[in-house]
Amino acid sequence: MPEPLFDKVALIGIGLIGSSLAHAIRRAGLAGSVTVSTRSGETLERARVLGLGDRYESDASEAVRDADLVIVSVPVGASGAVASAIAPALKPGAIVTDVGSTKASVIAQMQPHLPESVQFIPGHPIAGTENSGPDAGFAELFDGRWCILTPLEGTDPAALSRLTAFWERCGAMVDTMDPGHHDMVLAIVSHLPHIIAYNIVGTADDLEAVTKSEVIKYSASGFRDFTRLAASDPTMWRDVCLHNSEAILEMLARFSEDLSALQRAIRWGDGDKLFDMFTRTRAIRRSIIEAGQDIDVPDFGRHALAHPEKQ
Repeated sequence: MPEPLFDKVALIGIGLIGSSLAHAIRRAGLAGSVTVSTRSGETLERARVLGLGDRYESDASEAVRDADLVIVSVPVGASGAVASAIAPALKPGAIVTDVGSTKASVIAQMQPHLPESVQFIPGHPIAGTENSGPDAGFAELFDGRWCILTPLEGTDPAALSRLTAFWERCGAMVDTMDPGHHDMVLAIVSHLPHIIAYNIVGTADDLEAVTKSEVIKYSASGFRDFTRLAASDPTMWRDVCLHNSEAILEMLARFSEDLSALQRAIRWGDGDKLFDMFTRTRAIRRSIIEAGQDIDVPDFGRHALAHPEKQ
């Protein structure tokens, strides 16, 4: 096995992403030791039972002492508080990164607290399931998925290269992007689909003409796949909406305009317009499969994956 990239890694937050990182780090031999930290005593004890780390700390500042790599895996709204807590204990030269789904907000929250002696390189692995907590993690979560890094001006190229190598050895493909552009891209490929899913499931729940038993009984007709998105962690998605609101609102406005056009086509029986739209959208699905971001089997390929129970 190759030499560890880092002597000591500190994982601040041990939900789906944090616990999956713990597994991936062990699989690839990326760290001499891993320290796990979370505020919840119950969650920390569960991480200990699962053997996710070598040390366990409820105090994040204790967890990051002497750490060469610090990965913050908390809801984006908590990023600033974590940065403030760990800043005095950070080792000069340490790399500090995060996994948040919004980048401009995380940078605004964390950067003012972090000392100039550390390398702050924001990041976002585009990987996940609807499950959360330390039991949800698995090493293969990042395999073949993208991790976007949004390095700031003045970032040390050697530190960026080291963090890139870390994610690649976790199984991910790495790209770099401007933070604002990242937030716009993620608003359409991730945030908007989740918001729509939450809304559709909520609409079904509110319908008086359709019973909940019917919604569940006939869910294989398409509703089921919306419920997978709508089962995602509510704290995380609340924070995403609050901290990427500008980009999300712009995408919602565009979606609303397109939805109105679809309504008109249905109302006026414009079959040609409907057929053209549905043909165009099928091409997007084929492109995703060709890009290796899904496989072309029934049920979106979830049952063919290594951990179907976690998908």
